[in-house]
Amino acid sequence: MSLYRNTVWFLKGLREYTKGGYEAAAKHFAAEDLQVDVTGRSYMITGANSGIGKAAALAIAKKGGTIHLICRNKERAEEAQKEIIASSGNQNISVHLLDMSNPKEIWEFAEKFKTENRLHVLVNNAGCMVNSRELTGDGIEKNFATNVLGTYVLTKALLPVLENEDDARVVTVSSGGMLVQKLDVSDLQFEKATFDGTMAYAQNKMTWSDDSKVCGYNVTPV
Repeated sequence: MSLYRNTVWFLKGLREYTKGGYEAAAKHFAAEDLQVDVTGRSYMITGANSGIGKAAALAIAKKGGTIHLICRNKERAEEAQKEIIASSGNQNISVHLLDMSNPKEIWEFAEKFKTENRLHVLVNNAGCMVNSRELTGDGIEKNFATNVLGTYVLTKALLPVLENEDDARVVTVSSGGMLVQKLDVSDLQFEKATFDGTMAYAQNKMTWSDDSKVCGYNVTPV
């Protein structure tokens, strides 16, 4: 990591990831903006059995949205589904098992989903950080396959069904950690550089930044 990137990361952390940063941001938060009813709108959230994905699913479920949880582990997915239904009282919570590192499986899932469902919002939240260089069955580095390629394939495949709806959205979750790694488009899968799982993850997230056009369309990171 370069001195420049270390400095940027440090200054960003001081400004945004401290108590002072939270309090500064809170001044611009309007609670009434969240007082909406999304009954009748359909949301797909990847990596929805824990963390940000689960929290987003619960919040939306409480406001009446139909939720499609995209998860890899059946047991954890069904546990999250039960918790969300119990906490929200919303029964419209579905589980779909999907490996986001498998582009063929993703495409086939999306093609079937489009024939049976409506979709207003896709939240690309799923991600992984494998610390040793591991290849998928397709010969693709696991972090890249999940965080970049899988996200791209799912979004690309679902665009037709999203475009059928008014005010459709795609939200792709990025990370402030992307600031620690320069985007090297000539080595997206760390085939040349010494592999580091954290840096691979950071570069993956950098592909979704406003400045990157790696994936061919502009998706706003949050």
